[in-house]
Amino acid sequence: MTVDSAPEVQVASGRLRGRMDQGVAAFLGIPYAAPPFGARRLRPPEPPARWEGERDAAEYGPTCPKDEGDPLFPEVVIPGEECLNLNVWTPDPGASGLPVLVWIHGGMFMKGSGSVAGYRGTSFARDGIVCVTINYRLGAEGFLYLADGTANLGLLDQIAALEWVQGNIAAFGGDPGRVTVAGQSAGAMSVVTLMAMPRARGLFRQAVIQSGAAAQTLTGETAAHVASRLAESLGVAPTREALSEVPVERLTRAASALLKEFQTAADPSKWDVLPFAPVVDGDLLPDHPLDALRKGAGGGVRLLAGWNRDDTRIGLVPTGMIDIVDERILSVMVGANGGPDGTVERYRAARPGASTGDLLAAVTTDCLMRVPVIRVAEARVEAGEADTWMYRFDHESPRFAGRLGAAHAVELPYVFDLLDEESSRALIGDEPPQVVADTAHGTWVRFVTDGDPGWPRYDLADRSTALIDDGITVVDDPDGAEREVWADRR
Repeated sequence: MTVDSAPEVQVASGRLRGRMDQGVAAFLGIPYAAPPFGARRLRPPEPPARWEGERDAAEYGPTCPKDEGDPLFPEVVIPGEECLNLNVWTPDPGASGLPVLVWIHGGMFMKGSGSVAGYRGTSFARDGIVCVTINYRLGAEGFLYLADGTANLGLLDQIAALEWVQGNIAAFGGDPGRVTVAGQSAGAMSVVTLMAMPRARGLFRQAVIQSGAAAQTLTGETAAHVASRLAESLGVAPTREALSEVPVERLTRAASALLKEFQTAADPSKWDVLPFAPVVDGDLLPDHPLDALRKGAGGGVRLLAGWNRDDTRIGLVPTGMIDIVDERILSVMVGANGGPDGTVERYRAARPGASTGDLLAAVTTDCLMRVPVIRVAEARVEAGEADTWMYRFDHESPRFAGRLGAAHAVELPYVFDLLDEESSRALIGDEPPQVVADTAHGTWVRFVTDGDPGWPRYDLADRSTALIDDGITVVDDPDGAEREVWADRR
């Protein structure tokens, strides 16, 4: 296969003709499940149909119905019903035994797709890894819960994609026994949930979670209330049959409106709840993921877990909210998130001169991102799982006069080593340092390839954590005093 040739592979459903992408072979828009519309709408995924002849896999396929994007996270919208598709980049379809990375995108379970330009797998393929990115159903289409025996359709989509990888990735040079599943934000929440699900057992050997864990998992009661509220807003009965008759665009808009209602609720206790998310339904997901991990779920899966030092500044700095936070708002938010008496004083003592907005960013980052990730690691230690590594991404973005910091998603262009991607400029600036990409991307490559990122495993004695910037600095229990504030926070 020359650089100018169109690569071809044979998968279970038929033959694919891809294209070359920066020196690696790319096969895009491959259906892993049948279109989830018509009689299949709001139902578990079904196998894709076979095709005759050669299928063109040179362009991304349709995206799943979703919420709108924003300037920092531009959305890709591709119309069409065959939206349960995935993309594969490989250094050599003729190879064998290559490690595989399956990427699950984030976006609050409301946005995103596997065809976002910043998720191109070219750099991973360049470094010897078969990279797969997937679509899955979002919002009400993927996470509506009606207590009728069908739940977590978006997770079932992810499992169907992983099953497709098991059956087909060898055609691209990948080893189905060397699969790492990774995700960021809602994608990371998905990964932790998959680790806890009996149905996903054996589909991957390793996992990476970035800025997301298990804290957003919904109870059946909460999820059923969301469904009832959604149906009420649409003027239909809260049944699968009635809601499946609602036009897709209308259901998507109603789900988006419900998300905004939660985000702007007068009751601040709702501010950290996503209305559409994995549901503990007692069947597909029998237990809360943390409880399942403590019982040994995910046993034998090596885990690389991390968060960004300033994760929640992504919602505070671009909006200007960080400058209107006063002592009252700070106190209310700390209380709503379960911070005990003395929390603000503890954080203020560690940050002399910090504004109230800066303190809120530090508190909410720990409460909503850092501590949930640590809880996953602790649950695994409790179950006797030793193969967990922890990191924190510390590189600061120069955007918004340098105030954005190491905010949510700032790490992604560095992890994917796609610093030339124009759509990332609004998030990381015009001159992102390659050395940070060498460090972050290199860390993931080592883990996916060798199963060890290169620093000590996480335990409860030392809590070794790698701080990632233009190099790696390993410290024990960074900001441990603040971590202890949240001892009672799940």
